[in-house]
Amino acid sequence: MSNLRIFAVNHKKISSLHINNMCSSKIRASLKRLRLHVLLGRNYSSLPGLIGNDIKSLHSIINPPIAKIRNIGIMAHIDAGKTTTTERILYYSGYTRSLGDVDDGDTVTDFMAQERERGITIQSAAVTFDWKGYRINLIDTPGHVDFTLEVERCLRVLDGAVAVFDASAGVEAQTLTVWRQADKHKIPRICFLNKMDKIGASFNYAVESIREKLKAKPLLLQLPIGEGKTFKGVADVVSKEKLLWNSNSDDGKDFERKPLLEMSDPELLKEITEARNALIEQVADLDDEFADLVLGEFSENFDLLPAEKLQTAVHRVTLAQTAVPVLCGSALKNKGVQPLLDAITMYLPSPEERNYEFLERISRLLLPFADQHVEIPSLTAGNIALTVGLKNTATGDTIVSSKSSALAACRRAEREGEKKHRQNNEAERLLLAGVEIPEPVFFCTIEPPSVAKQPDLDHALKCLQREDPSLKVKLDPDSGQTILCGMGELHIEIIHDRIKREYGLETYLGPLQVAYRETILNSVRATDTLDRTLGDRRHLVTVELEAKSLETSSLLPVIEYAASVAENLSQASREAIENGLHSACLQGPLLGSPIQDVAITLHSLVIHPGTSTAMISACVSRCLQKALKKADKQILEPLMNLEVTVTRDYLSPVLADLAQRRGNIQEIQTRQDNKVVIGFVPLAEIMGYSTVLRTLTSGSATFALELSDYQAMNPQDQSTLLSQRSGLS
Repeated sequence: MSNLRIFAVNHKKISSLHINNMCSSKIRASLKRLRLHVLLGRNYSSLPGLIGNDIKSLHSIINPPIAKIRNIGIMAHIDAGKTTTTERILYYSGYTRSLGDVDDGDTVTDFMAQERERGITIQSAAVTFDWKGYRINLIDTPGHVDFTLEVERCLRVLDGAVAVFDASAGVEAQTLTVWRQADKHKIPRICFLNKMDKIGASFNYAVESIREKLKAKPLLLQLPIGEGKTFKGVADVVSKEKLLWNSNSDDGKDFERKPLLEMSDPELLKEITEARNALIEQVADLDDEFADLVLGEFSENFDLLPAEKLQTAVHRVTLAQTAVPVLCGSALKNKGVQPLLDAITMYLPSPEERNYEFLERISRLLLPFADQHVEIPSLTAGNIALTVGLKNTATGDTIVSSKSSALAACRRAEREGEKKHRQNNEAERLLLAGVEIPEPVFFCTIEPPSVAKQPDLDHALKCLQREDPSLKVKLDPDSGQTILCGMGELHIEIIHDRIKREYGLETYLGPLQVAYRETILNSVRATDTLDRTLGDRRHLVTVELEAKSLETSSLLPVIEYAASVAENLSQASREAIENGLHSACLQGPLLGSPIQDVAITLHSLVIHPGTSTAMISACVSRCLQKALKKADKQILEPLMNLEVTVTRDYLSPVLADLAQRRGNIQEIQTRQDNKVVIGFVPLAEIMGYSTVLRTLTSGSATFALELSDYQAMNPQDQSTLLSQRSGLS
C-alpha cells in the first residue's frame, strides 16, 4: 500500500508512524483483546461507520475514497485553545455526545493524568471521525516548548494543519516555532483566530501579526461580527453570507446562515464586498489559472464570480503554500467551529495531493479514537492507523517488508526523479526522513527505591526513550548514577510522574542541573604513547595531535589529518581514531560537560603491527584529553529566548527581576493593553521563574522560553560556577 500512516502499539503506549517516520502518540492501548472499548465516565457517540457496536459499512471505515481523506494536525502556542477547538470538532462531528472542558479534565485527547491535572497537552493524540462525507484523521499536538519534538514528529504524518491563534495575542513565541516546523515539512495550513469573544480580542491585530511575524500572506475568508463581548458570529467573505449563533443554544449546534442583503445589513455587506474583491485580487496574483478566469469572464463585475471557483483557487493556493486562509471564532463559546471543519475539507489537501510514494503491508491494524481503538482487517492509501507488536521500532524508522523491496523502491524513485529532472533526492525523501531531535538543556540524577528495583527503572526509561527521543538517559562513569537529560523542568517532572503512575516505581530525583558545554580558546599540542602487552601481543601507539578553537559553531569535533598520516591510514584505523576523539569530547576538563567548537589535527601516528583498534582509540582519546587540560578553557551556557506578556502595572518589577537574572532585554512591544518583553536570559537564571513571575504580577503575566544558543560565560560567573561545583562556596 502506498501513502499509509501507521501507529505502532508497544506495551502501554502507541507510537505513530508515517511509513518513513514514527510519530509518538499517547493512545493508551489495552491489547488483551483487540476490540472497540469505551472509557467509563465519558459519553461517546457512534464512531465513524459504526452504529452501536455493529459495523454499518466496514468498507466505509477501512477504504474511504482517498480524495475524501484529510490528515490534519492542530498546532499553536500553549493556551491558544487547541484542545478546546479539538473537543468542539469532535462534538459537532458526532464523535462525542457531550462537550468536554480542559478545566474540568474531561477532554477526549487530553486523557493522561498529568494532562488533566495541569490543563495542558503533553503528548499528541490521534482521533478519527467523519464530517459531511469526509474522513478526518486529526492529531492534537502540545503547545509547550518542552514538548516541541511531539509537534516535529507528528508533522511528518500530516497532509495539512490548523494553526490556532489567541485573537488577543496574535503570533506568540511557540507559534513561531511550530510555524517554522510546518515550513520545514512543507505542510499546507489554515489559520483559526480563536477567542474572538475574549476581552482585548482584535481580528486586525492578529491578522497583521501573521503577516509581519510569520511572513505569510493571509487570505481573509471570514470577518468577525463583533469582537470581545459583542462577538456573535462570522461573515463569510467567499459566499457573502452571515453566520449567527443562537444565544440561547448551550452547545453551538444551533446557528443560521443568511445571505447579506442591502436592506438589512448595508454596512456589513459593503465591508464584505470590499473584502471579497480584495481576496479575489490577492488570489489572482498568486494563481495564474484563476487570474485568467477572472480577467477573461469576470473582470467587469467580481460579484458574478461563483463561490465555487474562488474556493477551488484558494485550495490550489493553500496547497502551493503561497498564502494561508484565515478564519475566526470562539471554540469555548461554541462559535465558528463548523465553518472551520468545512474549510478543512475544502482547502487542505487529500493524501493523493501530497504525493507520498511508499509501500507497506501490515497484518494487524487498528483505527485510532484517542484512547480507544477498533480492529480492522486492512487499510488503503492515505489513512492513519495503528499497528501492534513493533517492539524494535523507534521514532524516525522506515518500515519495509524486506531490504530488497526498500532498495527497489529507492531505485524506482531515483529513476522517476531523473525523468522529471527533480532537484530534490526522491530516494532520500523516501527512506531517510527522520526527525531532528534537539539537545537536552537540563539534567538530574534519578535513583530507584532500592538496588533491586534498578532493572525495573532501566526498563521504564528504555520504554520512555523509545516514545520520547528528546529524553536522554546516561550513566555517570564516576558515581555510577543514572542521569536523566530533558528539554525543561516540566519535561523531567512529567517523566518522573509517568514512571510512578505507569510503572509503579517511586523514584528519587536529584537537583536539576543545567547542561553546560565547554570549549577551548587557543591552540595546543600534545603527544602520548600507549604501550601494553596483553598475552603474547604487544600494542604500541604513539600519537601527536593539535586542538584549536573553531570560529563557527559545531557540536562535533572537526577532524583533520596531516598529509603524511592520511596517505597510509587504513579505514579501520581511521574509524578507531575518530571514535577515540569523539569519546574524549564527551567530557570536558572543567565540568565534565561535552566539548564543542573544536578542530583537531592529527600530525603524527605510529602504530606497531598487531595493535588493536581499541588501543588506538584509547591512546588518541587520552592524548586529546591531555591537550584539552593544557588549553585555556571556556564554559558555554544555554541562552534562552524569553517572551514575557505582562500588564503595564507590573512591567517595572518584571524588568527589575530580569536584570537580576542577567537578562538582556531586546525590545518591549505593545500588544493591546499588555506589554511584551522580548530578550535573552541564561537558562541557569530562569529555573523556578514561573513561580516568581506569578508572585510579582499576582498571576496576571505569562511567559514563553525557547533555546537560542550557547554563549560564553564571563570570567566572574564562570569562576563562581566552578567554585559551586567544587564545593568551595
